[in-house]
Amino acid sequence: MTTQKVNFKNSNNTNITMSGILFLPEGFDKNKQYAAIVVTHPGGGVKEQTASTYASRLAQAGFIAAAYDASYQGETTGEPRLLENPYIRVEDISAVIDYISTLPYVDENRIGAAGICAGAGYSINAAINDHRIKAVAGISTVNIGAMYRNGWDGTVKDVDAMPLLMMGADARAREAQGNDGGRLPFAPETKESAPSKEMEDAWEYYRTSRAMCPTAPGYVLSRSLTQLLSYDAYNFAEAFLTQPLQIVVGSESESRWMSFGIYKRAAASADKNIHVVHGANHMELYDVLNYVEESASVIVPFFSKYL
Repeated sequence: MTTQKVNFKNSNNTNITMSGILFLPEGFDKNKQYAAIVVTHPGGGVKEQTASTYASRLAQAGFIAAAYDASYQGETTGEPRLLENPYIRVEDISAVIDYISTLPYVDENRIGAAGICAGAGYSINAAINDHRIKAVAGISTVNIGAMYRNGWDGTVKDVDAMPLLMMGADARAREAQGNDGGRLPFAPETKESAPSKEMEDAWEYYRTSRAMCPTAPGYVLSRSLTQLLSYDAYNFAEAFLTQPLQIVVGSESESRWMSFGIYKRAAASADKNIHVVHGANHMELYDVLNYVEESASVIVPFFSKYL
């Protein structure tokens, strides 16, 4: 397996230059055509973290895998920095497909999408919208709108999230007046502030040498809340998510309700499957070796079957 750093214009906004890594299979031959999979990172993450972990496993199995940084994040350009607009995040996936479809060694009829955490929700939303995606896989899947509305464990009522919506509006108002609108952490800033073992893992993953990356500060602009709160990554899944779907979720994950939610809603999917990794929580599917290998042992044959 080899890697290749790439930069290309975002076809949805040519003022933005996307930064990505292509993972190429062993014995890569530019004169052949390969199935390709777009791998999308979590909220607050970048391509070098868990997205590359899974992209490397896919390349080892013979696929071309493209991990990339979202618009306004990582090494991808765009202002304001750290914006998390879910609609743009979904369009980024289609923009990456636009790019890889131009590569002579990619079979444009054999393109899949995979994502981790919010990246999984975005990948599913992209598959609903863009049927160039022939199969989609989600690992520790998060519907980021539902997460902000209903909390990590799904116990908050929609209406009780109204203060967050107002916070986002206030942040935009401050920015429009030339002031700092503020930012929110994607993960706990200290171990002591983490409310659970799972969130301790989030702190460790994003804030320590476990996976901390200089291009991933782990924050989101507060103004992003105005897009995030009303967003549904699974919108119209019942009708338009017709592609095969593979979900991988940890049995101990407090966010597992979102994985089972899309499994239930994907009523029109040609083939839908959910695999539970026993003993794993949400973050442990990011990089704990035995859990990653189990996840890969599920998604690799899934993509091999459908691509």
